[in-house]
Amino acid sequence: MQEVGSIYVGDGPKLMGGGIEAMTYAGLTPVVVTDPPFNVGYHYNGYSDRMDEGEYYAMLAEVTAQTAAVVIHYPEQLHRLSIEKGEAPERVVSWVYNSNTRKQHRDVAFYGVKPDFNRVKQPYKNQNDKRIRKLMAEGKGARLYDWWNVNQVKNVSKAKTGHPCQMPVEVMKNIIGILPDGIGVIDPFLGSGTTAVACAELGVPFIGYEIVEEYAEIANERVKEQKQ
Repeated sequence: MQEVGSIYVGDGPKLMGGGIEAMTYAGLTPVVVTDPPFNVGYHYNGYSDRMDEGEYYAMLAEVTAQTAAVVIHYPEQLHRLSIEKGEAPERVVSWVYNSNTRKQHRDVAFYGVKPDFNRVKQPYKNQNDKRIRKLMAEGKGARLYDWWNVNQVKNVSKAKTGHPCQMPVEVMKNIIGILPDGIGVIDPFLGSGTTAVACAELGVPFIGYEIVEEYAEIANERVKEQKQ
């Protein structure tokens, strides 16, 4: 049986059934949380990001049909995935960022699981308002909004690894932070390991899969550093 808290090298969609079994055996509710390859020709080492379009969406639909799932993707692709699944998401969050590309945001779709935005707090807006100042003095914060302005991990970022499409930890912490208690996170496309790093920081059990050994090693190192 696979072990909770592990990162496996291999084809995530084919291996994740063992992760679901391990999470269930541990008394956890498995939830897929993933930022999958976008099938747009990114240059990964050891992986071709060019599947047949129909096969790509069928694969994503199958991956996200086995458990509740949270998927990060461009809006149009999430619409296509929802049609393929025959299922609308419970909630959708927009992650926006400044970049020099024509795409300035991605969406986060919650399938089969309802996020609770009260579980993650953030600074209030209108901080000059007397009522807001009173709440801040009491140590309170605003519930997380459904619009997250978080910078991408740029090539010049201190946190940047050798993976070409590294997710910001803050985005993954927001996602995992608003999920229910008692879950175990499964990421079949772990990449640089940001999902696992966020889980380790929040104390949420996880299992990750990465088909490229080089990236799996990066993910393991990041998790080890987080745990130190």
